Amino acid sequence: MEIKKAIIPIAGLATRFLPLSRVVPKELWPIVDAPIIQYIISEAKQSGIKEIVFVLKPDNKRVLDYLKPCPKIEKILKEKKKEDILTEVKNLQELCKNISFSYVLQKNPLGDGHAILQAAKLVGDEPVACMFGDDIIDSKIPAVSQLAKVFKTCQKPVIALDRLPKEKIPHYGIVGVEKIANRFFKIKKIIEKPSLEQAPSDLAVIGRYILTPEVFYYLKKAKPTKKGEIILAEVFNNQMLRDGKVVYGYEIEGKWLECGDKLRWLKSNLYLSLKHPKYGPELKNYLKETKII
Repeated sequence: MEIKKAIIPIAGLATRFLPLSRVVPKELWPIVDAPIIQYIISEAKQSGIKEIVFVLKPDNKRVLDYLKPCPKIEKILKEKKKEDILTEVKNLQELCKNISFSYVLQKNPLGDGHAILQAAKLVGDEPVACMFGDDIIDSKIPAVSQLAKVFKTCQKPVIALDRLPKEKIPHYGIVGVEKIANRFFKIKKIIEKPSLEQAPSDLAVIGRYILTPEVFYYLKKAKPTKKGEIILAEVFNNQMLRDGKVVYGYEIEGKWLECGDKLRWLKSNLYLSLKHPKYGPELKNYLKETKII
């Protein structure tokens, strides 16, 4: 079965980006010349996704406004012969072409698993990609396409993975695995932010998944944590894996760029800015001229 739908949960509080995130939602923060959400939608489209379900906060639907056509602005740009800018506006419209967008609301921040669960009715009884807004994957083959290819063979949930240097391991969800093939693993357990001694591997969970109807079944019956949250990783680890359910992991080919806090957002911005065909060469020259580094 092909993956044609994707859930994009963007209902978080973005506390690490306060106070600016009170007025500019994190998913609309720019990376070079486009907001984070545009990179994620681009990956989805390149992966063959035809339907995207956003999980939003009740007071934040600005991403929907961003994706709407803007004929008034187009008219002004045409009249002023701002062809370069007009092309960028039309590129966004082209990106959204042939994708249907819908949304559900997460009224309270009750965990990523709870957010995903809100989209269950719109997803229906079929496998779906899940793409978290904190992660951009710079790769020749879109990350979701890589996971979908694995799913086509195994027909089980698939979690995107990436290898970390030792010093980063205690800050991420780390998996214990059984290697099946190159980059392909059977997941045995998931430990959130383990010490180096506790870490079962150097493979961390990235915010890209292929979820099956079985995952939603477990999310529905999951008991909230002491904080009142339903956490996707805990549902995988404490319920599905303990019940003997099979969950696979795939080490993504590409560069994992994080946008979960200000420093990581800045690093991702710098990385993609220097790679940008239009701005990269000039920025590299500027860094040399100013002797910043």
